[in-house]
Amino acid sequence: MPNQPLPILPLLRDDLPLDAVALARFMVGKYLVHDLPEGRISGRIVETEAYPVGDSTSHAFLGRRAYNGSMFLAPGHAYIRLTYGLSYMLNISAEAEEIGAGILLRAIEPLEGLPLMEARRPGVPLRDLARGPGRLTMALGIDQSFDGRDLCAGRDLWIGVIETGDIPIGVTTRIGLSREMHRPLRFFEPGSAFVSGPRKLLLPHADASTSARI
Repeated sequence: MPNQPLPILPLLRDDLPLDAVALARFMVGKYLVHDLPEGRISGRIVETEAYPVGDSTSHAFLGRRAYNGSMFLAPGHAYIRLTYGLSYMLNISAEAEEIGAGILLRAIEPLEGLPLMEARRPGVPLRDLARGPGRLTMALGIDQSFDGRDLCAGRDLWIGVIETGDIPIGVTTRIGLSREMHRPLRFFEPGSAFVSGPRKLLLPHADASTSARI
């Protein structure tokens, strides 16, 4: 008998908090799903970053442009950006329509479709398949064609939930930026081996975890 798919339920737009920082915290512990003709890929989201309104590091900071229009859609839409000409980054629009802000999905714990992920990242250990935003999109087969996709539609590429209740959420500063690095806008699942970045950055914040409902 083939393995049964995880009982992941799609998140509705009304489920999402209407604020970039709140959404980044809320998305830790949720699930990212990519349904393909050859099978399902899914993983538990274990790390996010917020890029709120007014953040000078946000791609929406200078206003709406041809390349960043998806950040100004209603919350729950994908904004895909090629960074340094090398890696696609999966972001989610996070504020009311026409207000540009978003969150970055930085890492997932791979759960379903491991052979499909491994085919895209051969020879990579499980821990590193989707640990980091560029690795995540590569493992899940996400590219520029997904820009503007409604992640609340429950088809193709979507976000969902299994558990309900409170879980601890770690908070720390963002990484990989040249400015505004001091802001505590990175959220993660404490103790997860799949969180990206130097482990030492997570340790000082172990006692500063907050709780969020999933």
